[in-house]
Amino acid sequence: MFSDRLKSLRTAESLTQAELAARFRVTQQAVARWERGSASPEPGIVAKLAAFFRVSADYLLGGEDTPPFPLVKIIGAVKAGYDGFAVEEALGRSPADVRDAEGYRYLLVRGDSMEPYIREGDLALVHLQPTLNNGDLGVILYGDGEATLKRYRRMGDTVRLEPFNRAYDAVELAGEDLAGLRIFGKVVETKTRW
Repeated sequence: MFSDRLKSLRTAESLTQAELAARFRVTQQAVARWERGSASPEPGIVAKLAAFFRVSADYLLGGEDTPPFPLVKIIGAVKAGYDGFAVEEALGRSPADVRDAEGYRYLLVRGDSMEPYIREGDLALVHLQPTLNNGDLGVILYGDGEATLKRYRRMGDTVRLEPFNRAYDAVELAGEDLAGLRIFGKVVETKTRW
């Protein structure tokens, strides 16, 4: 049971055996033996694996039937900058503390316009919804398929997309530019992958 659950969690995070081994300072062969069921890690490593995958050690060892949180699809990258095209690709799954996993997607953050709070490589948990309130962080599609993660502000007939990083300017959309704007969803959480 441990071997199956470890492999399932590893592949859901889109990690190779070698990448997982490097994170826990063991050999790739050790991870392969764990997943084949021909060896077991020490209890301390089991606890660290459970913490890394955000599940209980009991679940990892086969005691519980379901992980504590559903797995949400990681569907691609979003630019924390401008001029990034919306690309959807399957990058695995990651646990999230949500009720309806189908109503959410994770996006991998690219760029530095939302630093220091959101960094390149972070995962942004996005609630799929077609509208945002002023001040919400959102994933917005505009122009010719450009996608960005920004703070959303609506001011009359203008939408302003604001970065956190002061090295970047806000983008204002009005008129024809506003007609092509589409909201992918609201960012409800970001987490750093290590």
